[in-house]
Amino acid sequence: MVCYNYGMLSFTLRQLQVFEKVASHLNYSRAAEELYLSQPAVSMQIKQLEGHIGLPLFEQMGKKIFLTEAGRELFHYSRSISQQLAEMEALFDEMKGLGQGKLTLSVVNTANYFTPQLLAKFCQQHPNINVILQVANRDAVLKQLADNSTDLAIMGRPPEGVDVSAESFLENPLVVIAAPDHPLARLKRVKFAQLAQEKFLSREPGSGTRSAMERIFAQHHIQPRISMEMETNEAIKQAVQAGMGLGILSQHSIELELETRRLVVLNVEHFPLLRHWFVVHRSAKRLSSAALAFKNFLLAGTVSTKRQK
Repeated sequence: MVCYNYGMLSFTLRQLQVFEKVASHLNYSRAAEELYLSQPAVSMQIKQLEGHIGLPLFEQMGKKIFLTEAGRELFHYSRSISQQLAEMEALFDEMKGLGQGKLTLSVVNTANYFTPQLLAKFCQQHPNINVILQVANRDAVLKQLADNSTDLAIMGRPPEGVDVSAESFLENPLVVIAAPDHPLARLKRVKFAQLAQEKFLSREPGSGTRSAMERIFAQHHIQPRISMEMETNEAIKQAVQAGMGLGILSQHSIELELETRRLVVLNVEHFPLLRHWFVVHRSAKRLSSAALAFKNFLLAGTVSTKRQK
């Protein structure tokens, strides 16, 4: 057990790790799940840490917990300590070479349709690297980048006004999808103006797909009729199949539905919208050998994931 003792202040590294998880989620149960501990064990670690510091770190209001002023200060320092420990671990990994190491990768939901194939080929080349894959919506991935809780991120639109390195490695065409029996599916060519009368099932505001959709409609001075917002591509695909409207999704996310003829791609003018997938990390981050190897693997274009038909 690693114990830090500064004058009267004494705590363990484990207590800091437990605190950081609880502070990140503001939830004891979720922290316990991620740490593979019981909730009473997590509560005990927090109580011991509060006893060492002499100040409460959390306050409860109703069923929710919040950080106190002392908790917010400790959260700031605990993240800094975690970052330094991660950099130390990365340095040791480099000294050992790529025989072993750890890669933490965050991807937006849509990218998860092809990321497992990328990782499978990468891990064939580096079988002893431990990969942690985090799949979330765009806002969550951006938070993971901001918190320095991930090595690399894969997303369709890098954040603006943030000091990050972003490089494209794969095309990401967005297409208009419909049920096979939709009236527009019978047309060889659909004019963009015809979309003005159609209902759309859309991702949540802020997602890369939603932003691209809003830009193309704004360019044609048309307000899209969004009948429903959904947080997953799977929900959109199911709703489009049920005839509830049209959708705009990455072609990478609909290959199975196209093969089984449960969905069709409409031949709409100005589509597909050609975007790109980017590998992103904080500019100042010192990438481990494993993270650098995976980034170079993506940029080298050694993996064939462009399966457009």
